[in-house]
Amino acid sequence: MDGADGPGLKTALEAILLVVDEPVAEVTLAQVLERPRGEVVRALRELAAEYTEAGRGFDLREVAGGWRYYTRDDCAAVVERFVRDGQQARLTQAALETLAVVAYRQPVSRARISAIRGVNSDGVMRTLLTRGLVEEAGQDPEGQATLYRTTTYFLERLGLRDLSELPELAPFLPDDLEGMEDQR
Repeated sequence: MDGADGPGLKTALEAILLVVDEPVAEVTLAQVLERPRGEVVRALRELAAEYTEAGRGFDLREVAGGWRYYTRDDCAAVVERFVRDGQQARLTQAALETLAVVAYRQPVSRARISAIRGVNSDGVMRTLLTRGLVEEAGQDPEGQATLYRTTTYFLERLGLRDLSELPELAPFLPDDLEGMEDQR
């Protein structure tokens, strides 16, 4: 694929990654480009380092089990102004709370989410499903309730490779958690 037979490996990777709308797995890239996975991984890491060193407005990141281009963090404000053009697309506090419950307790039912939050979460769950941040994950074998989990899009939006990269909750919990439970 080099020289007269076609573009070089890095050039081919750039061309593919430029048109994807979700992260692409290394193994998929290796298969498409008919190259060993290790060679593809090396080239991806070299490209990512080159973009960072050159101070480009984008970088190449490994997230949600694959690779994709992202706007560099220090360009976020400019891109946000361009994309949003004054419109708000942020999640509400209720949506963020619900998303956190799903992320840390998955798979989890709507009833359990509502019990944890202390309010009905059906409307918020519909919003999260519509935005592609959560998805159905089967049925609870005991109660037959639908279970929910976060999606790869959720991982992608948070810039995480997998759920193990979610921050620990303990530092954010009150010191007297048991006392708070007793007061309820």
